[in-house]
Amino acid sequence: MSRPAPRAKVSVRAIAALAFAAVVVVALDQSVKALVVANLPYGQVVPVLGGALQFLYVRNPGAAFSFAVNMTWVFSIVSAAVVVAIIVFARRIRSMWWAIVLGMLLGGALGNLLDRLFREPGFGRGHVVDFISTPWMMPAIYNIADSFICVSMAIFVLLVVFGVNLDGTRTVSDKRRRGSDAADVTGVAGATGVAEASTASRPVVEDARAPRDGRDSLGHDAT
Repeated sequence: MSRPAPRAKVSVRAIAALAFAAVVVVALDQSVKALVVANLPYGQVVPVLGGALQFLYVRNPGAAFSFAVNMTWVFSIVSAAVVVAIIVFARRIRSMWWAIVLGMLLGGALGNLLDRLFREPGFGRGHVVDFISTPWMMPAIYNIADSFICVSMAIFVLLVVFGVNLDGTRTVSDKRRRGSDAADVTGVAGATGVAEASTASRPVVEDARAPRDGRDSLGHDAT
């Protein structure tokens, strides 16, 4: 009867890195939003770097970047599901890169979820505070949490492309695997050829008891 494989130990460092990244993102997002609400006029453009960067304080009932403004409850549920999923999968993370990426994603989701839960007009229907405007890049208005979500998703894609797994191991691509197999076969063939060449180059040792007059070992004439 086979024994079940032992469970891998939880990486305390990875979980700590994930939690730290999430706390930093949430704290930064919520503190900046508090400053925006307290100091910026609602709905008025405040130039920061000309047309490249502007502050425009608005309240967004929809998703990130002001999409789907009539689906606040749906996005509240989706954000909550993302938070729960990241917390559940945190036990499997061994890679520090994945820990930081998922920590940023968790912090961004929590930052906007807190707005939807506790801001007006009510629980689960709260409007997210948006204030960053970059007209040269996109017409939508966003916030710190949205920015971290986008950055984390970009790094997420890079980690998948480069084959970095949650446990910190690297996935070998089919091309590299075929190259490695071919190298192994070549090495084995080379070693076999050397061995055969070595055997062939050995001098033939004649049996001293063999007759030297053309007769076989039984004394009969070979002819």
